[in-house]
Amino acid sequence: MEFTDSSLGFLPRENPRVSTPSPLLACPFNFFPLMLAFVLRRLFQAVIVMIAVAFFAFMLFQYVGDPVVFLLGQDARPEQIAQLRTDLGLDQSFFIQFVHFLGNAVQGEFGLSLRQGARVSRLIAERFPATLELSLVAAVLALVVGVPMGVYAALKRGTFVSQLFMTVSLLGVSLPTFLIGILLILFFSVMLGWFPSFGRGEVQTLGWWSTGLLTRDGWHHIVLPAITLAIFQLTLITRLVRSEMLEVLRTDYIKFARARGLSSHAIHFGHALKNTLVPVITIIGLQLGTLIAFSIITEAVFQWPGMGLLFIQAVTFADVPVMAAYLCLVALIFVVINLVVDLLYFVVDPRLRVGNAGGH
Repeated sequence: MEFTDSSLGFLPRENPRVSTPSPLLACPFNFFPLMLAFVLRRLFQAVIVMIAVAFFAFMLFQYVGDPVVFLLGQDARPEQIAQLRTDLGLDQSFFIQFVHFLGNAVQGEFGLSLRQGARVSRLIAERFPATLELSLVAAVLALVVGVPMGVYAALKRGTFVSQLFMTVSLLGVSLPTFLIGILLILFFSVMLGWFPSFGRGEVQTLGWWSTGLLTRDGWHHIVLPAITLAIFQLTLITRLVRSEMLEVLRTDYIKFARARGLSSHAIHFGHALKNTLVPVITIIGLQLGTLIAFSIITEAVFQWPGMGLLFIQAVTFADVPVMAAYLCLVALIFVVINLVVDLLYFVVDPRLRVGNAGGH
């Protein structure tokens, strides 16, 4: 320990070479109880969110038409109506009906479709593979194209190509999805005849799952809808990566890396890009949920037989069970994706673990 002169006398000065180890680093086993507490807290929040969404979905049954009238028609006899209301449990109190609805929703049961007369769970299971397939292809396309465009625009600022990327990204953010889809159909389907404009094409069935990614015709049909759905996400990722990359390149440790004589390639891709992608993880994760939830317009334009098209048809015919199931499923997807993203953040960012340790 050294001493230094001051107005208060001789005060001890700590040796800067000696550092106090963090309790988390000293005991790596602390990570697991913190992780467990973090997961339990997030799961509790997820349950609250799902109950709230289920309540709002249940309210659709109360205020959007009478399901008995939809099932029996206007000419049904009063005794038929009374019997069906008893069978469906509609003669019970609001709270009892909500508890039954919640219990059935946990089991994935939402009753019968008022329009098609089939179980809603079966309709969702038939349509979900098409929506998930389209969303995953669009997400991969947006990621594979958007990240390199953002990195190039950050490293080559002021060049013609960089300005072109920014202009394209601005157009992608500004143009509505349905207009992009219509323009793609007009140019690539009608004028050039390269790609079909409607439907999913030939699919193969793997158990209960159906996919068009194993057939040439399936890939032919998915190109235009995937591009349409990916454009907004691609431009968002491009602009986000560019702004984050520019911010990281201005930090002190990047300047120190240059002073050490590291190559530009090592600085840009070994240090800057790695730290740029940390906040992008959240956006990419949430955008996957957004692609699934808001693929409605794209599926309607291309008549893609997914959940979005099913929801549009349900809204047109006031098919409340399908609408309620769609809302609950989309909420579940967002909750799961948020939980996964939070866990990834907890693992890759030590500051969150330190913050949680301080909270305990």
